[in-house]
Amino acid sequence: MAAHAPTTTAEPPAGRPPAQAPPDLVRRSRREGRAYRRAPYVYIAPFFLLFGAFGLFPLVYTVWISFQEYRLGGGDPEFVGWENYTWLFGSPSFYNSLWKTLTIGLISTVPQLLMALGLAHLLNYNMKVRAFFRVSMIVPYATSLVAATLVFASIFANTPGGLMNVVLGMLGIDPINWTNGNWTAQIAIATIVTWHWTGYNALIYLAGMQSIPKDLYEAAAIDGAGRFRQFLHVTIPGLRPTILFTIVLSTIGATQLFTEPFLFGNGAEGGALGQYQVLTLYMYNIGFEIGRLGRAAAIACVTLIIVILLVLLNAGLAQLRTRDKGQPLIRRRSASTRKASR
Repeated sequence: MAAHAPTTTAEPPAGRPPAQAPPDLVRRSRREGRAYRRAPYVYIAPFFLLFGAFGLFPLVYTVWISFQEYRLGGGDPEFVGWENYTWLFGSPSFYNSLWKTLTIGLISTVPQLLMALGLAHLLNYNMKVRAFFRVSMIVPYATSLVAATLVFASIFANTPGGLMNVVLGMLGIDPINWTNGNWTAQIAIATIVTWHWTGYNALIYLAGMQSIPKDLYEAAAIDGAGRFRQFLHVTIPGLRPTILFTIVLSTIGATQLFTEPFLFGNGAEGGALGQYQVLTLYMYNIGFEIGRLGRAAAIACVTLIIVILLVLLNAGLAQLRTRDKGQPLIRRRSASTRKASR
């Protein structure tokens, strides 16, 4: 048989350009590529539009107003430079409100978070009607803050018929003038804040506890650690990010405290002696009771700076504790076991 000649692939003549796609196909491909790249920006645009309209613009406008002499009664704003800030830092009422914000924040936040941590630890165990207790934790948070404050105001009433004074009378203690005392008014307001937020923080801690691996608890139990030591050396280290989150939220909430002191004292003065006049109450009094919006804007700007500094301080302290605290119990014991085996 005759051998077939090998087939060869035809090549384009030398110097001839390769075939190109039709222009319509190229334009459509480019349009689709641009649409694909722009799609994420279109999806997130509503958030930035709303944030710019209701977040960024009011913030910038407040900063601008803080450099103006602007009265609530009318008139055009008049630029006065740093005069509002000079007045603010020279006002004894500002330092009083700053101190009251700090003290009420401390005596409400610290017990609140400690109780929330304890409640979450109890609810983390298998117990009867656990679902009922978990739901009941959120009831104070779901309750109207205005209604709760009015109820607590009647409980801490100055009259002998107030519930707290009745209880104190049963214990042989004289009635207390809750609203007019310095620390008594702050304790009463801190009690309202603690009651309202403890269950909310407990559920946050409970969610964090359930994300901790069970193997750590089992290993710690094998090493001889009881429940209390497991809580200290396994639960607490595992909850550090959650604890930092609740501390930051509580710090911001303490600087924004307004409803409780406003309704507790039935006014924006914060008591006859300013015994519970927090920063937000002081800002409201200057802006809407006296009508000096420029000075009120200066208070708002300083409050924002204080919040940022406190949040950064909390974050820095949390990082220091994390770096200096060391490893959880099970890891330290494993390391000690390896050293002993050597």
